[in-house]
Amino acid sequence: MSRLALTAEQHVDAPPEAVFALFGAGTGAGWVFDAVCDRVGVGAVVTLNAPMFGAASGPVEILGRISAVRSPSRIEIRHDQPWRGRLRVHIDPNGGGTRVRLIADLDDAGLHWLMRRRGFPVPDGPVAGTHPVGLLTSKSGSASVFASATENLAAMAVEEINADGGIDGRPMRLMVGDDATDPRLGTIEAWRLVHAGCRVIMASTTSATFSRAAHELRDSGVLMVQPVMNEGGLDGGLRVQLGERPEHQLRAAAAPMMQMAGGRRWFLAGNDYVWPRAVHTTARRVLADDGGTVVGENFAPLGTRDFAPLIESVLQSGADVVLSSFVGADLVHFERQCHAMGVRDRCRSLALALDEPTRERIGDDAAAGMWGVSGYFEQLPGPVNEAFLQRYRTTFGQFAPPVSSISESVYEAMHRYAAAVRRAGADHLGATARELRYSREDFPRGEAAVGQEPQRMFLAEATTGGFLVDLPR
Repeated sequence: MSRLALTAEQHVDAPPEAVFALFGAGTGAGWVFDAVCDRVGVGAVVTLNAPMFGAASGPVEILGRISAVRSPSRIEIRHDQPWRGRLRVHIDPNGGGTRVRLIADLDDAGLHWLMRRRGFPVPDGPVAGTHPVGLLTSKSGSASVFASATENLAAMAVEEINADGGIDGRPMRLMVGDDATDPRLGTIEAWRLVHAGCRVIMASTTSATFSRAAHELRDSGVLMVQPVMNEGGLDGGLRVQLGERPEHQLRAAAAPMMQMAGGRRWFLAGNDYVWPRAVHTTARRVLADDGGTVVGENFAPLGTRDFAPLIESVLQSGADVVLSSFVGADLVHFERQCHAMGVRDRCRSLALALDEPTRERIGDDAAAGMWGVSGYFEQLPGPVNEAFLQRYRTTFGQFAPPVSSISESVYEAMHRYAAAVRRAGADHLGATARELRYSREDFPRGEAAVGQEPQRMFLAEATTGGFLVDLPR
């Protein structure tokens, strides 16, 4: 494996001590690579924009965690997105100000990602003698918050499957595509995986990407599986949709949220694509059944960063509960701004896509008063989940992002697929799809059934360091 180092540099008209003290404070565009973190300390999550291609191509958003600090001159960041590596931030005196250098380690995987992002073809390598499986995820863009643990757990599942003999005597090979949270790019990446030999693609993406890719690959003979929460409607033939449905999430959460809030008025806010719109349509029906009323609704495009006008509408509506169908970085920015503008003092927040990686990037203070609902949280008790989390930490280390329902569902789907192929035969994708739909297995979230039975939902409160899960009594 080869390694390169890329360097970016900024000059700041302030002394090094001031630059270090304000690192991650989000004080304005261009300030120390637009870094955002709640504290400069080992273990803190950080997001920053690195101009790896020069000004003409725009920056690359890096998601990582601070792994070492030497005040006021050095900060080291271990990151997983959009590739795994290490960033070193050097803060040095430079005349009357400060020179800030960002040095990024780049391995083969990172180099390939950068080349593809710039439009250069990169060969995927031979797949002879293996059973290639595609993972289409969001290593960049708004949904990249989810992707790191997802890729980790897909790799862990493949290792376990291969330790158990692989598929049809061949080792499973994981091949990863990045949709950049963009349906057009997602479809291009899906075709790349097909041309590399993948006959199945696990799509841990927004439904906007899944629906477009599923449509454009309809005659490819490829099995496409959406393991993560989704609105349904495309399940059939070689298209399989697993994951939580809005109906089941809202049935589990609506009444308890109104009881905790002491009111029944709801404001619906989310991204403007198919899943949030399905969430809101379902919410109107479920809330009406439980005696709730909708007092406002608004959508924002994926990639929105200024939510102030929308939040003003929430505050003016008199809502008791905000139902958020934002995802990834959009959810992070929306909820941090809600906290700053006083929404937490006025009402409760229920976010259907709130999970562990998103909660920690919202931050302990800003996430207080938020609730999530899904089929899995890290805090679920039981020996299967405890052994699963121990394997994850042993394999990927202390700085790996936390597991969530989104990433755990991909781990499940990989194992389900392997078991389904073993039962149906490697040459029978239609039979494999049927086995996937109606299988029943014991996984970290408990016994997970597919088909007509809804999975168990857990309502959880965001707390310092994680979630407090409301377990059935």
